[in-house]
Formats: sequence, structure tokens, C-alpha cells
Amino acid sequence: MKATEPPAPEDRRRRKARRTRDALATAALDLILERGLAGTTVEEIAERADVTRRTFSRHFAGKEDAALDFVRGDGDRINTLLRARPAGEPPLLAYRLAVRAWLADQENPAWHLRPRMRRLLTLVDREPALFAAYERIRVDAQEESIRIIADRLGTDDLRDMRPAVVVDAAAGVLTAALRTWARREPGAADLAALVEQAYDALTAEAASAVSHRTAER
Repeated sequence: MKATEPPAPEDRRRRKARRTRDALATAALDLILERGLAGTTVEEIAERADVTRRTFSRHFAGKEDAALDFVRGDGDRINTLLRARPAGEPPLLAYRLAVRAWLADQENPAWHLRPRMRRLLTLVDREPALFAAYERIRVDAQEESIRIIADRLGTDDLRDMRPAVVVDAAAGVLTAALRTWARREPGAADLAALVEQAYDALTAEAASAVSHRTAER
């Protein structure tokens, strides 16, 4: 039987960096929910994660980015799932099914299944700095989605509007469902069901618009 080779040094470094980043993100989330954004400093986050201030700066631009790191991680996962969709699927359907797979992933649960996420989303709506960080992260993820859709269509997203239109519509539906979920009482609605309802509403409206336009001709 062949002996298992030890992990490469680079792999170990990556895992250690990932653990440090996760510890900082968790510390930032905990402290901001405990004390509020203004009552939390980067130094306190670093201390709780048992790292230096310099180490914090290697991972995050600020405390807002650290507290919202889960948003970036889930955006990356949706894009990974989008890349894996069959090439023949229409782009809007591919995005919808990537989101569905993200929500159904039991090994890496989507962020809404983690504790206190409703509280954090409520805070994002109230705190301009957190909202700005949330929007930056969301836009970055959508820009990557646009590039993926452009590749699927074999087009240039700088000249062809279709990838941006698809992603803006599909991601907008997801955002609408997330906001509805966050504002309802816990247990009142399942996010996956709300997302499906939102996408059904989008496709129904699109079909209605096409029918109306055809009837006018």
C-alpha cells in the first residue's frame, strides 16, 4: 500500500491563511453584533482572533469587509456553480440553477443558515459603511458572473449587453428574495422557496411582456 504523502508546504500555508481569515471574519461579526459598528475597532477584532493588526490588514481592508466576508465567499461559490452548469442551458436558467444548488448544499451551508444572519442584514440596512461594503462585494461577484455568462455565450461583455442584463436581472431577483426573507419573522418563510417564487415571478413577467409586444405588432 502506497504511503500517503504529507501535504505540500504551499497547501499548509493556504489552509493556515484560510483559518486566520475565518477567525478574523468571525471575530469581526461577533464584535460588531455585540457592540455595533462604531463601537468596534480593528485592533479589538485582531486581538479576539489572536493575531496582530498587521495580519488583519493582510486579509481585509477594514472591519466592514471582515464582517461581510461570508458574502464574498458565497458569491464565489455561486460563480463556481455557474461555471459548472451545462453549456447548452440558457444563461438565466443556468444562474437560477446555480443559486438553487448553492442553497441546497449541505456540506457548505449558505450563509442564511448560519446564526444571526438576519441581525447582520438588518444592520447592513442601517449602517452606511456596512451597506457600502456589502454593495462592493455584491458588485464584484456580479462582475465575475457577467464574465462567466459572456464566456458561455461566446461574446464580449463590453460590446454585448446580454450578459450584464441576465446577471443584473438574476442577481436582482436573489437580492429581492434575501431582503424579503430578512424582514420576515424567523420561520415565516424558507429562503429557497422565496428565491423560487422570485424567479418564477421574473420569468412570468418576461413572458407576459413578450406576449404583449407580439400582440401589438
